[in-house]
Amino acid sequence: QVQLVESGGGLVQAGGSLRLSCAASGRTFSSYAMGWFRQAPGKERRFVAAITWTGLTTYYADSVKGRFTISRDNAKNTNYLQMNSLKPEDTAVYYCAAGRNLSGGYGSPTRYDYWGQGTQVTVSS
Repeated sequence: QVQLVESGGGLVQAGGSLRLSCAASGRTFSSYAMGWFRQAPGKERRFVAAITWTGLTTYYADSVKGRFTISRDNAKNTNYLQMNSLKPEDTAVYYCAAGRNLSGGYGSPTRYDYWGQGTQVTVSS
């Protein structure tokens, strides 16, 4: 069992930055790939970024490439999403997720086993 708790969301002006954190409980955190998804009001949950359990490979949605960076610290059971050059269209609830068997499916929310409660990110224009 893995429990995930996100933090770091908030209100920021366009062009600003935020860093989201996802703290995981459980001794097997390092064996899970981690992902971030976001969901805007009235829209489906969409993939943002993912990182393999080793931290050696990362994946990004086209809409955030070059602006967002995902990373992890297995010693701290935490992964991060650094968000720079934020745009109003980045406004959403951001969710952290963990999964083990994600090969070929890092962008699919149905492949993940555990989810956090979400943290709100609001970008004003």
